[in-house]
Amino acid sequence: MADTYLSQAVEATNDAGAAYDTNAKYLLADKQVLAWILKYAVGEFREMEISAIIACIQDDIEISTKPTDPGLLRTGRVSGAATEDNVPGEGLIFFDIRFRACLLREEIKFLVNVEAQKTSDPAKLGYHLENRILFYLSRMVSAQKHTEFFHSDYDNIKRVRSIWVCMDGDTSGDSIEEIGLQRKSVFGESTSQYGMDLMKAVVIHIRKEKNIKTSRHVLIAMLETLFAHTAAEEKKRLLAENYGMTMSVEFERRIKVMCNLSEVIKEDALKHGFKEGMEKGIEKGIEKERIAAIERMIYMGVSKEQIISYGYTENEYAKAADHKYTLH
Repeated sequence: MADTYLSQAVEATNDAGAAYDTNAKYLLADKQVLAWILKYAVGEFREMEISAIIACIQDDIEISTKPTDPGLLRTGRVSGAATEDNVPGEGLIFFDIRFRACLLREEIKFLVNVEAQKTSDPAKLGYHLENRILFYLSRMVSAQKHTEFFHSDYDNIKRVRSIWVCMDGDTSGDSIEEIGLQRKSVFGESTSQYGMDLMKAVVIHIRKEKNIKTSRHVLIAMLETLFAHTAAEEKKRLLAENYGMTMSVEFERRIKVMCNLSEVIKEDALKHGFKEGMEKGIEKGIEKERIAAIERMIYMGVSKEQIISYGYTENEYAKAADHKYTLH
């Protein structure tokens, strides 16, 4: 099997102490995986071959730890350090993965972000995911001012797509939902549907149970294979044979890391039993992610009052200020 980017991304996920969520994001950011997501989640790409979609994805893929900048045009991968870019007056948000895709024949440019969510439960998040999705879509549009369009040239706004992979579905919880603009006439004749495809979000729910049948939807089946707790070699075989993926050096490395639970999940599984330990480990992972987000905002100079207003707690702020829970 070729020693490619994909191949070693699958292997590094087994290393003890590796950050599960970070490797998940890097796996999702592989162009092969992004192409599968675009094909089955974004209608404009549905009739295209995977290889053709890969060619549409530009190289400036940005992964995590970077706040939204005034536009989406900065190139290169994020090195891991937070920057001070932001939209004045709009505050800071951090995208998991963002990239551009172009349909050259039709001269259509898409600004796309992909988010990996361990939970979509409002009780655990502290908010409804739909509200966050709406905010991200709005931000992706407003951030185009002075980069993609100038003055009143609103017809040059590029289409934005926000794709959310939620990993907490139950046994029958595999689904794909689309959220978008809708136009209807409340009086008189209906007008055109122009602009209704400008903003769209897709929420992909994959299942977390260990013993589940293969999903009937090919994209969900691929993603569940990608994130399944199976041996790295078996996972690489399935991805290559069933989905035609080439195992690059980096992709194999990431898959290997993903094949082991984090140390805190493994320790809790031993103490509390596997299922309860998994749940406690995931909760701790979510807590660490929230605290890491607070630390980034503190680094950017965001005030404590602002951070608390975003839905974070005093206790979370105190932990972040102590720098004891940082995710690296």
